[in-house]
Amino acid sequence: MIGKEIRLARLFSGGGNAVVVAMDHGGHAGPLPGMIDLPRVISRVDPGVSGILLSLGMMQHCGQAFGYKGAPMAITRLNWSTVFCGTWGDLEAHTVSTGHPQEAMVAGADLVLISLTLKTGSEVRDASNVEIFSRLAGEANATGIPVVGEYFPVQADSLPKEELHEQVYRASRILAELGADLIKTYYTFKFNEVTSACPVPVLGLGAAKLPTQADALEHAERIVQGGGRGVVFGRNAIQVPDPAAFQRALCDVVQKGMPASVAAKNHELKG
Repeated sequence: MIGKEIRLARLFSGGGNAVVVAMDHGGHAGPLPGMIDLPRVISRVDPGVSGILLSLGMMQHCGQAFGYKGAPMAITRLNWSTVFCGTWGDLEAHTVSTGHPQEAMVAGADLVLISLTLKTGSEVRDASNVEIFSRLAGEANATGIPVVGEYFPVQADSLPKEELHEQVYRASRILAELGADLIKTYYTFKFNEVTSACPVPVLGLGAAKLPTQADALEHAERIVQGGGRGVVFGRNAIQVPDPAAFQRALCDVVQKGMPASVAAKNHELKG
């Protein structure tokens, strides 16, 4: 096995599904509730999760989360886009690189995440976004570090469900064709079509904070039932009364196939 295969095998340990906790929000939204003191918060992530997603610059502050046997894998983001800054009115998805795979490996990363947005309203910008993704993915391949390709549409939360599905369906395959080793993207109402048309594993993201923990577990259950090989949850896994308890329940649903209702009851999740 080459280095990339070894790292992917660890993420999908035993051929199972992956649970990733996303904690890179500060790189585009600043400090959010539940993630103010990130080193403290990350030290309390349940060790049963498969990986933790961080901004590259936070690795130096949060390395303790990865420095023991059986620890979650470290995933770092390598580009930045105005698509994440909707609260500031930025909608055009201008993208820049913020690091390189070699830097990520030196920092201790096991995988890197590279985001892509298409249908930005500008063919030139779309092409530029593809060029940035392809260049970084090529560098990652040369270093043996796997690439998580993230498709993040413009104003994703307000798109009609048919349009969201169409974009995710096409772009997930495009990311695989451009060299992604796995995909992180939005769940759609025909998610099985997305996963069936993509030759690499697809992880569904949690997106906006859901009303209850039971809702979040049910969302994870739908992702797996749709062929997803795991989930990437941020606010839904952190902004809860007992994050570690929720994360253990999430692992039961995603990795063990436990019904969401049973997992919520077993871990005494309320609210």
